[in-house]
Amino acid sequence: MISYEEEIKRYEEILGVSGEESVVSMATLRKYIKYLQKELEMPCELTGIQDFRWEEYYVLGPGDIDEYEELKKTRPSYTDTFKLIAVENDITEKRHGIMVSVRRGQQKFYLPLQDLKAIDKKSLNYKLIDEYCSWIVNY
Repeated sequence: MISYEEEIKRYEEILGVSGEESVVSMATLRKYIKYLQKELEMPCELTGIQDFRWEEYYVLGPGDIDEYEELKKTRPSYTDTFKLIAVENDITEKRHGIMVSVRRGQQKFYLPLQDLKAIDKKSLNYKLIDEYCSWIVNY
């Protein structure tokens, strides 16, 4: 486990900034996009970290399990395995952060990277995405 100071230093290196300039902003998100586009190794298999927003009603709430299974055929699920297609250049909102295009079979989806993790825990991709998720949530 790295210290808070080491973590901040790492984000400063990634973003090419110092101190409070490493906080999440539209400018630092654009820098992080370029970094990930350069550093992520393809192909990269991803899965969800936890249930996606649309799934909460079914996973945590009173939603019907049969309806949920039917919806999962056309909607992305945190239980799915996705192939990363691209780290997108656009940022819809600061709270959604970096968006990625992924594929599940023949279906394509557009998802926030912060909702995903690399499947191979020993890969560089796992570390890169995990670092990003920590940054977007904590800074």
